[in-house]
Amino acid sequence: MTEINRLLGIMKRLRDPENGCPWDREQTFATIAPYTLEETYEVLDAINREDFDDLRGELGDLLFQVVFYAQMAQEEGRFNFDDICSSISDKLERRHPHIFADGEAGTSTEVLAKWEQIKTAERAEKAQHSALDDIPEAFPALMRAHKIQKRCSSVGFDWTSLGPVLEKVHEEIDEVMHEAQQVVVDEAKLEEEVGDLLFATVNLARHLGTKAEVALQKANRKFERRFREVERIIAAQGLEMTDATLDQMENAWQQVKRQETEI
Repeated sequence: MTEINRLLGIMKRLRDPENGCPWDREQTFATIAPYTLEETYEVLDAINREDFDDLRGELGDLLFQVVFYAQMAQEEGRFNFDDICSSISDKLERRHPHIFADGEAGTSTEVLAKWEQIKTAERAEKAQHSALDDIPEAFPALMRAHKIQKRCSSVGFDWTSLGPVLEKVHEEIDEVMHEAQQVVVDEAKLEEEVGDLLFATVNLARHLGTKAEVALQKANRKFERRFREVERIIAAQGLEMTDATLDQMENAWQQVKRQETEI
């Protein structure tokens, strides 16, 4: 018995209507979806930490999510695990004609260009005629903004130089401040302008060759690391964070930054 067949057998037993696990039997596609997202982020976290022992386990948890969906779909007569494998295999062969057919691609850039052409053709076959069709709503907002902008760029709707992109960011900052400084602030309008600013910033990151989602994740980790050090420094002074002045915390923050620069 292969390990994948063992896993499929475990899943089938867990969902057995009579002798299965009560919790597993109660689950649906909708109730499992949040766990899939959680497991995906745990995989990414293990990769970021370069903890490959942990990654092995997290990838197993993510694979179990796929097996769970396959079992529920099979019970409903929709598809099974083999159908999932067949679907992705067909897609990979179709999108790599330079490997599995008579197509040619000399560089990774050429491969990506051909990949987008094939995806466009696939969307047309599904009667998805907009370049923005099939971008998942469930994507994190920064990631979805990047994907939307990338799709628009693929059909020529994009600036060709960095100047206008940067000007748009400054324009959006001005519009945010204009709304924020009104005597009576329209919260909905302010939120809209902040959203436009974030969207423009994602576009700037994209033009600079950076993914905003990844950049912000790294910024979050850097801030968290520095703030924890600030807490340690303040505690070493015999203070609670809530008792320290802003100047004391700022001094500690600058100390942490200097220490990082010296390392």
